[in-house]
Amino acid sequence: MANKKLYERFHVKPHAKVRLHDWDPAWAHKKEMRGEHPKQEALEEIRKNLERLADAQELLWASDQYGLLVVIQGMDAAGKDGLIKHVMSGLNPQGCSVDSFKQPTDEELKHDFLWRYVKKLPERGRIGIFNRSHYEDVLVVRVHPEWLEKQKLPGKPGRGFWEKRYEDINQMEKHLERNSTIILKFFLHISKKEQKRRLLDRLENPKKYWKFSAADLAERAYWPRYVEAYEDALSATSTKHAPWYIIPADHKWVARSLVSEILTDKIEDLDLEFPKPTKEQRAALIQAKKQLENE
Repeated sequence: MANKKLYERFHVKPHAKVRLHDWDPAWAHKKEMRGEHPKQEALEEIRKNLERLADAQELLWASDQYGLLVVIQGMDAAGKDGLIKHVMSGLNPQGCSVDSFKQPTDEELKHDFLWRYVKKLPERGRIGIFNRSHYEDVLVVRVHPEWLEKQKLPGKPGRGFWEKRYEDINQMEKHLERNSTIILKFFLHISKKEQKRRLLDRLENPKKYWKFSAADLAERAYWPRYVEAYEDALSATSTKHAPWYIIPADHKWVARSLVSEILTDKIEDLDLEFPKPTKEQRAALIQAKKQLENE
């Protein structure tokens, strides 16, 4: 990309009011690229970013100072699984975990709504990826408020219920930031037209039948309510310590290029260093080298 910080245009500023119709899901950064073939340039950029990301992950692991939590949200068929597969392909799996959150179990429903997510947070030195996340409880549950009955909350949710949940999420993320967890949140912004195309593709390609779920089609009917839920959540929870990025996702190569660059830049910006051995450790290393050379 011509401008290394091009992705900042997709950053949701704290306290900004999000209206998704102002964000183009089909944006393809043609004007910002150096050449005439933005897709090819972006694919090459992804390749370079993945090399940098692998080096950055090794430094993150070795320095053992920060954990990185990557939150990925989006409508059905927005490309969450594919993004994880391609962008994270160069990472060492020993230092990376991916967790997907479906409907909560009976045990999880007996706890507060954040409990099951906290259990999966990354340790220092590791990268944790949430494919759907704690935001499900202010997104899908808001679209389907009847699901709150399963949470067995005392009384009925009153006025300001969702605002209080946003506050709970912000407080949790602030606590994580204070304790050395870097948080990056990506909303894969897909158009309704492109979602239709991808769902039809799953129905027309036998190799993709397994990807299709009747639930995806049923949820499509709630599109306007999901848009409203996302707009409110993005507006209320994009903070300096846990920013949201609205990633245009109609073109998968655009989403993968932007996310790979943001992840890599943010780790490199931590200005980490490999651990330096103490005087005693250095002497032990010299002795071990001599021992091996003399075998």
